[in-house]
Amino acid sequence: MEKTINLSENNKQSIANNLAILLADEYVLYTKTRNAYWNVKDTAVYDIPVFFEIQFAQLDDIIDRVAKRIRELGYYTAASLKIFSQTSHLYETICGTTDSHSFMQGLLFDHESIIRYLKTNNQLFLNEQNNGDDIEDFISQIMLEHEKMAWFLRTHIKQV
Repeated sequence: MEKTINLSENNKQSIANNLAILLADEYVLYTKTRNAYWNVKDTAVYDIPVFFEIQFAQLDDIIDRVAKRIRELGYYTAASLKIFSQTSHLYETICGTTDSHSFMQGLLFDHESIIRYLKTNNQLFLNEQNNGDDIEDFISQIMLEHEKMAWFLRTHIKQV
């Protein structure tokens, strides 16, 4: 049984389009976090790889929720690396350094970019009355999760 969503078709389309951008950003950030986990050089400190593992697991959950939300709106997710790289606001960077501090600085920048996107474009998700739909809560929850992950990155950066 399909979820009843009390939004106009135009609003559903607008929200789905903006969620597709968010999905691309999340996937690029997930990949960059995986890269940090696989390639971090200073693994003598056990908690650094574990820290990255926790973060990419959280991102994996966000990716799944965003993709499912797009489907709940009645649209398909364009889930290909080519489309993600063309759609994302985040940039794929090839960094010559593999120290945890450099990885964390880059990941922090990307989390903050996603937070700014969600805050700046909040009205794109809410361009007409919600009529009981939970998209505002959904976006707020994702923003809070990114704020928490960014806080953890800042804390680790200070310690490294």
